[in-house]
Amino acid sequence: MSDRRPLRFVIVGVLNTAVDFVLLFLLTALGMPVFFANIISTSVAFGFSFFANRSFTFRSGGDARVQIVKFTIVTLVSLWLLQPAVIWAVSAIIGNLFSDEVVLLIGKACATVVSMTWNYLLYARFVFPPAADHTEVME
Repeated sequence: MSDRRPLRFVIVGVLNTAVDFVLLFLLTALGMPVFFANIISTSVAFGFSFFANRSFTFRSGGDARVQIVKFTIVTLVSLWLLQPAVIWAVSAIIGNLFSDEVVLLIGKACATVVSMTWNYLLYARFVFPPAADHTEVME
């Protein structure tokens, strides 16, 4: 038996990204300015991510009001602190070896791995922890 939460987390991440991209491009194709379309698409994707991770990835039955606050904190730290720090660090380390675009691509890829790992670990332990009175079901 194995824990399928990491696989479910990746599935939710792919779907979440698809929701964001499809909605962003649909809204801009309908004439909405990119700034507003992006706010809407990322907000919908954020909501989808919360509910999908809560119900599908971690199968949590905890207090959703507390979880959404924790989810928001973990996610925003990941997006607004970790990712820029990793991008900066990569740029400082390899900035002279490649073009700015390649450095940014490598930095963003590294930042995505770091933030996904951060998110998974904190979602599993802090946002959607297993209930204390039962053993987590391994699939």
